[in-house]
Amino acid sequence: MLTHIVLIRLKDRRPERIADTRAQLLSLAHGIETLRELEVGTDITHSERSYDLALITRFDDRAGFEIYRQHPMHVPVLAHMAEAAESTVAVDYED
Repeated sequence: MLTHIVLIRLKDRRPERIADTRAQLLSLAHGIETLRELEVGTDITHSERSYDLALITRFDDRAGFEIYRQHPMHVPVLAHMAEAAESTVAVDYED
């Protein structure tokens, strides 16, 4: 199993912008055949070190992850993230 975690800090941190980006991420939940699990969490502490959103996705293997990365449903979400995100950090691991 491969787990892909992304933390996202948005340029516009108003609640409605965070909700919009969360909805964009959740739109990936159905229709990508290699995506086994998807979770999107919204930060509740709003500290200086906080990121606004956490995306956690899981795949059977690296090949499934690569299909997801290039999937036509994922591409517009990436474009949204490129415009909306101030910064992102990610970790990918196999277990």
